[in-house]
Amino acid sequence: MSPFTSPHDVVLNTDKVDLVRDGRLLLDQVSLTVLAGEHWALLGANGAGKSTLLGILGAYTHPTRGTAEILGHRLGRVNVADLRARIGHVNPRHPLESARTVREVVLTGATGTIELVPRWTPDEAELRRADELIGLMGLSRRAGARWPDLSQGERGRALIARALMPEPRLLLLDEPATGLDVAARERLLASLDGLRRSRPDLASVLVTHHLEELPASTGHALLLRDGRVLASGRAQDVLTTELISECFEHPITISRNHGRWAATAGTA
Repeated sequence: MSPFTSPHDVVLNTDKVDLVRDGRLLLDQVSLTVLAGEHWALLGANGAGKSTLLGILGAYTHPTRGTAEILGHRLGRVNVADLRARIGHVNPRHPLESARTVREVVLTGATGTIELVPRWTPDEAELRRADELIGLMGLSRRAGARWPDLSQGERGRALIARALMPEPRLLLLDEPATGLDVAARERLLASLDGLRRSRPDLASVLVTHHLEELPASTGHALLLRDGRVLASGRAQDVLTTELISECFEHPITISRNHGRWAATAGTA
């Protein structure tokens, strides 16, 4: 962390984090600092450690060595249930089994539960906030639609609205464009760009292994290879042909147009 960085601006800070599981070193000396208002992409090949690192950032996993501070609290010295309630976590594999409406799914973000809590009644402010977030995600006309009837893209946007219900300072997105067609992906990314404009202090970390799934508002990136940080910093300095080719161990040409990245096999 820079000595000129105010601690109040730091949303996430990991320092030389290792994670060992079943005798395997999954993360090796990973350091990352995310400030308020920054939007990070976390990229790497399958098995590079992206989801493992996201588990630490979301306070679901403790590092074996090193330190992880989230929203000013160090893992191991904080009630993780309370901490998780202050983090917006978007998992496209949301394990909802009942046929809840979009509005009901979003309202579960107020209680941090998968299902609505029995005998819990949202107040007017919570109902108003749910509808505002549904509108922000472009789902107002689908607010009464039930979960089984939603497209994958609609589910993704509903889950982002749900994650925003507790007004978190940090939003974690685990491959939110998984399984989407091109149009649904573009609607999702446009929603994320709009969210970031409307919430300038919100910090986010988005995990993907496809550069085409990065919103134009992505400002920083970290590349993981075999559990180690290959590169970290401003997106334009990290998402280069040379570094992406090294990260994925394959020649890949990176281009950028209107703020969006694209990757093609081979180098120019």
